[in-house]
Amino acid sequence: MPNARKRSAGPPPRGGTARPWRAVAVAAVVAFCVGALLAGGGGYAAGRPDQVQQTVQTLQAQDAARDKAQIKELTATARELQGKLLPVLSEMAAAMPIDPQAAAKPATAAQVASWRAATGAAVERFAHPPSGGTGVNIARSGLANAVRGLDAAVRTYEASLSAPPATQQALVSLAANQRDIAVATWSTGGTQLDVANIDAGFGHAHVFLPAAPGSGALTADGETEGHHD
Repeated sequence: MPNARKRSAGPPPRGGTARPWRAVAVAAVVAFCVGALLAGGGGYAAGRPDQVQQTVQTLQAQDAARDKAQIKELTATARELQGKLLPVLSEMAAAMPIDPQAAAKPATAAQVASWRAATGAAVERFAHPPSGGTGVNIARSGLANAVRGLDAAVRTYEASLSAPPATQQALVSLAANQRDIAVATWSTGGTQLDVANIDAGFGHAHVFLPAAPGSGALTADGETEGHHD
């Protein structure tokens, strides 16, 4: 049987596996392109405000606008009530002198009825408070508690008018203490209202009720109305 012819050695047939260096080069190019796209997208995202941040900024702006409107409204209400309560406090001071050495001038039932009308209307003004920021809420709460305390003082004094002589003076003294606490409470709310006005850019707003020296009530600072710190 004749021997089979040996095939001569030569280059491998075309169409075989590609050389390894070409695969590496292609992979490098693809990686570079992908990296460039990701870097460009990341740069765009970094320069664009985040949606959550935008929402927070929008809500903060809305809260600031709401508080400014409420501060302006509360200040107007406080000034109106101040004007209506000053005559009441003047008559109460005659009936319940701050100076213990001064002679009291008892109020009539008609006077006390006018006090109740004024303090009751003041209480009603705070019956349905809106929700606002912490600063304006504290100011409103202080003023609201003050007028409720003053209304309680009026009712206590009213009770003294028909009370037996043995308890009448005790009720008058209690009413005087309630009045003094109410005025001090108003001073706290008034001070916070002043701060809120300054923070809102409106300047100082001094809305206080007259208080006895040494009563612990806060008083207006030396700045002029509307002055900006």
